[in-house]
Formats: sequence, structure tokens, C-alpha cells
Amino acid sequence: MAALVAAEAAAPPGPAEAAETAEAAELSRALSRLLPGLEADSKLGRRRALEALERALEAARPEAPDADPAAAAAAFQGPWARLLLPRLLRCLADPAEGCRALAVHLLGLGLRRAARPRDALPRLLPALAARLAGPEPARRPPPEACEELRLALVELLGLAVRLGGSALAPHLDDAVRVLRCTLLDPFAAVRRESCDCAAALARATPDHFHMQSESLVGPLMQSISHQHWKVRVAVIEATGTVVQFGSGKSVDDVLPHFAQRLFDNVPQVRQAVTRVVGDWLLRLRDRYSFFHKLIPLLLSSFDDEIPEVAREAANLWEKVGLQWQTENEEDLKDKLDFAGPPPAHHPSPGSRPGLGCRELVFRNLSKILPAICHDIGDWVAGTRVKSAQLLVVLLLHAEDHVTQHLEPVLRTLQHACADEERAVVSSCTRSAQLIGTFVSPEVFLKLILPTLRKSPSPSGLLVLASVIQGCPREALRPHVKVIAAELAQAHICQGSENLLYGESLLLCVQSVVAVSREDCRGSSLQLMEVLVTVLALWGATGLGDKVQETLATLAAVASMDGSLDLFREHAGPLLEWLAGSHQAWTIHSTELLQFDVVVTHSGPALGEVLPQLVPVLRSCLQPTRDPSMRLRLFSTLTGVLLQARETVDSQGQFHAYLDTVIKDIFIPNLQWHAGRTAGAIRTAAVSCLWALISSGILSNKQLDEG
Repeated sequence: MAALVAAEAAAPPGPAEAAETAEAAELSRALSRLLPGLEADSKLGRRRALEALERALEAARPEAPDADPAAAAAAFQGPWARLLLPRLLRCLADPAEGCRALAVHLLGLGLRRAARPRDALPRLLPALAARLAGPEPARRPPPEACEELRLALVELLGLAVRLGGSALAPHLDDAVRVLRCTLLDPFAAVRRESCDCAAALARATPDHFHMQSESLVGPLMQSISHQHWKVRVAVIEATGTVVQFGSGKSVDDVLPHFAQRLFDNVPQVRQAVTRVVGDWLLRLRDRYSFFHKLIPLLLSSFDDEIPEVAREAANLWEKVGLQWQTENEEDLKDKLDFAGPPPAHHPSPGSRPGLGCRELVFRNLSKILPAICHDIGDWVAGTRVKSAQLLVVLLLHAEDHVTQHLEPVLRTLQHACADEERAVVSSCTRSAQLIGTFVSPEVFLKLILPTLRKSPSPSGLLVLASVIQGCPREALRPHVKVIAAELAQAHICQGSENLLYGESLLLCVQSVVAVSREDCRGSSLQLMEVLVTVLALWGATGLGDKVQETLATLAAVASMDGSLDLFREHAGPLLEWLAGSHQAWTIHSTELLQFDVVVTHSGPALGEVLPQLVPVLRSCLQPTRDPSMRLRLFSTLTGVLLQARETVDSQGQFHAYLDTVIKDIFIPNLQWHAGRTAGAIRTAAVSCLWALISSGILSNKQLDEG
């Protein structure tokens, strides 16, 4: 071996070595004395030889300030390529781990010192593949068992990629074969370094990499859910570069994994996805073909819980819109030259998305919406929340263009507003408000009201309330009476006894009053009917105070002092509305509860509606009617008669109905009948009579006659 090395060192110079300097000759002689030690039988001998080589290379480094780095590199190139490189590559398979580590270190040192590092690639890449990948198919453990050495070898590959540049193209097969294995390495640091290496390889060989890029996507996607978040970030960033310089067909394979990473608990991972997707929208060669798939991913980050991620997404999206606007300036010429102001009732006119952003969403809306509407009903709560948030962003960009997609969007919102996740419901109500802002009430009412007539539901009422909240007052004005009349229909205002239904129904009235204000005066009776129903069915379950607040607001917009004035104006029509069905009332009738509300809340107005009130009481308190209903009515009447001067006798006219009350109501119910129920009714009638007597509205003459 020593003779062979000496012969190589003393061989006559060929054309390539003719210009070798004295420094190169001296280095060759120094190396020729040390290289035979690499063939020693003992591990210690080989290690000492490698350490001596390291000292020799360090000693040969030019330290003079005026030394020419290029000349030094040229002098090193010959001995490196002819003597050192082949021996060090053989040392990569040395049985001793320490020797292999030194060999890797020396190879890196040599690559950095050489004038033409690319000349080493034909021998270096196969050697690295042999240590890191082994024979194909590479599903077995790599030949290199040491984790730290595998990391050092991948770092060496990365160095070769950076120094070799485009010269690596003929060796892409070996490099890719290595990366396919190291991207799945059990050691997290090896995976991270492999990601950096894959990205560098893509940038170094842009003209050839697309032929091999798809073979790296699979291993990258297997690592994208790695338990270490730094690995996940590295995989996402590497995937961005691999796809950027590779085949556009890989985008479809990558996007589902990227979408899943938007739910990652680590903000750095979500930020990496946002950056990569934004970069694709700006620079991907086939980006126009993938706009409808990439836009939802970027817009999903608008609602990220970390403000920094949301801001970055917004900045990237603004750049995307401006770039697309510039690229399509001719197509948008009219819209740019005659740009109008934001819609009068735009929720955020100061931060309205740019024309390019709005056009991008509008032109891709038909492809994006079906998937969003589907995902809002997904079984995974996180998916539903993200999809509902994304719908808000899309509608804010689409503005009135959403009209042509209104039916499926409203159908989705009506289903989603029944979701158990409050975040989903909150986003969907916001979406409904945007529909109210951008779409004509004539259009959305034609879709919402028939659905409510067919199957009233809390979610349907919530959607109606939300679109009303977003609707401009001027646009809503012609439709207030239609909405109020529809809400007052029995099959809607009495559609369910569920508390959530009552809350949604009340919210509809509150929305109409808040938006239309004085415009709802002509519909105050219908709105009163709804409020009376809510108070009757759900007043005892916590909605009573909210109804009273709504009554006060309704009175204010009608220029009245309070709810008593409302009842004074509408008590007569309300009693007529209820009287139509009083012959069929039982204790279970909703109308009985409504009647009770009107009687107990009308106050002095009762004295003005005695012609409507007394006949209903006389009919419903006959002994032949439902006993439980009579007990309920006697209890209500007792409360009214205890304050007769402020209620039924507020106008001093109750004496005209006294004979009817005593002879047709009290006396029939005081007749003795067997049974506990009959006894309870007699007791209730006596209590009611005593309330009348103690109220002080009866004169002594009337008492004597009684």
C-alpha cells in the first residue's frame, strides 16, 4: 500500500497536474506519508492516521493575510481529488464508529477547501447512498447504525448540494434515494437536516428536479405529523420548496395534509403552512390552476388565535391580490377606472379587501363554497369551527356576488346554527349578518320565510334575526310588515315550547325593532302578539325581563312612555285576536296563557276593553268548562280585582258589568258539587268575590243589594 501511494505521489504529471504548485507537491508528499496508516489493522492505528491527516490539512491552510484563497484552493484540489478523497470514502465503511466520524469530518473539510468541489460528486454521492440508503427498495434500516453519524452524513450531503449546485443534476437519483430514507429516519435531527437538504437540492437543480420531486412528496407527507414540532415546520417548509421547483401534480397530494396542520396546537406550525401557501399563491408556476384550493387555506389563517399568524396571512393575501390585479390589469380595466365606493353599509369600509382579493374570491367562489358548506357539517368540531370562520371571510370578500349562491349558503347556515359548538353558531350568525348587508331583503326573504313556514326551528329563526340585524334600515323598510305578520302566525310563534326557540323568536322581534325603529309602528300589533306569546310560553323560564326590555324599546320607537301605553293601544285588538278561539280553550291551550299575559300586563287598559274582556271570562268560567282552566282564570281574576281601581275599574265603568260578573260568573261556580276539584273551584270563586268586595269599588248600596 505504501508503494502504491508513493507511486501515485511521484507519478509523472499529466496535463491536469502540470501547473501544480510547490505547495501542492509538498501537500502530496505529506499525505503520502500518512495515507498508508488508513489501512492499518488496528482501530487505534487508523484513528491516529485520520487525526494526523486532520492536523496536516489544518497546517496546510494558508494563514498569511495576503494569501490568495483561489491559489490555495487550486493547490489543494489535486492532492484532495487524487489521494485523499478515495481513501476517505472507503473509511465511511470502517468498522470503528470514531474512524467513520473523522472520515466524515475530513470529507467536509476537503469539500470546503477544494477549488472544484463538484469534481468529487461522482464518487461522493454513491458513497453517501451506500451508507444512508442501501440497496433499493430501502425499507430496511440504513447501513449506518449511529444516529449522530447519519446526521453528519446528511449534513455532508447538504454541503455537497450547496457547493455543487447544478452539477448535482446527473446525480439526482442518488441524492433523492438518500433523502427518501433519511426523511423517515427515527432521529428527529436527521429528518430536519434532510428537509433542509431537500429544499437546497430543489433550488440547486431547478431544470431537472421536477423529474424527481414527486418521489420526495410521499416521505415528506409521512413526516408532516411527526411528534416534534420543529420537524413538522421543517417538513412544511421543505414541501413548499419541493413543490415550487417540482411537479404541480403534487399539490393535490399535499393540500389535505396542509389543511390538517392548520389545526396544529403549535402556532409555528400553522404559521409555516400560512407562509408556504402564501408563497405558492405568489410564485407557483401553475398557481392559477390551484387558486380555488389554495385560497381557502390562506384565508383560514385570518382567524388564527395568534395575532401574528393572522397578520401575516392578511399581509400575504394583500400581496396575492395586488399581484393578481397587476397580472390581469386589462381584464379589470373598467373596474379599476370606474371604481366605486364601498357599499354604504359595509361592516368595515376602512379595511375593505382590495379589488384583486375580491375578484379572486368571486371568481373561485363556485368551486370553494360546496366544500365549505360540506365541512361545516363535519363530525369533527374543529373542522366545523374553521369552516364557519372561513365562510365569514369569503362572504366579506364576495359581497353582493354571493346572491347567486344564496340558497345553499342559507341552507347551510340554518343547519349550522343548531350546532352545539358556540363558536360555529357565532360565525354563522356573523355570516348571516353579512348576507343581510350585501343581499336585498326581497331576495333572502323569499328563501328564508318559506322554509320557516314549512318547518319552524330555532336555527331558522336565528338566521332570520341575523340577516335582519345586518340589513340596512332603508332596504328593510318595505318588508317590516311582511316579517312581523309572518312571525305572528300561530304555527311560527307557537312552533315549539323549547327555550331556545323562544330566545330565537324574541331575537327576531328585537332585531326588527332595533333596525327599523320608527318604521315598525305600523306593525306594532303583530310584534305585540309575538311578545305576548313569548311571555306566555317562556316568561317563567328567564325570558320575562328580556321581553319587558323589548316592550320598552318598542314603546320608545312608537313615541310612547312605556309598555302600559302599548297595552292601552293594543289591548282591544289583542283580546279580539284571542277571543276567536276561546270556546275551545283548555288548561293546555296556549291562548289561555296569552290571555293571562294580556290581562295581567294591561293595567288601566283593562278598564277600556271591558266589552271584550267580560264575555270571554263569562264563557270560560261556566261550570261546563275545563275545571283546571277555571281555577287558573279565577286566580288571574283575583289578582286583577285586588287592584280594581288600577285595572278593570280604571274608567269607572265596571259597575255596568257587575250583574254579569256576579250572576253569570260567581254564582254558578259557588253552587255545591261533589269532589275535591269542585271544592277548589268554590274556594277560588269565594276568594275572587272577596277580592272584589275588598277592592272598594262597590258602593254600600251595591253591597246591600248583593
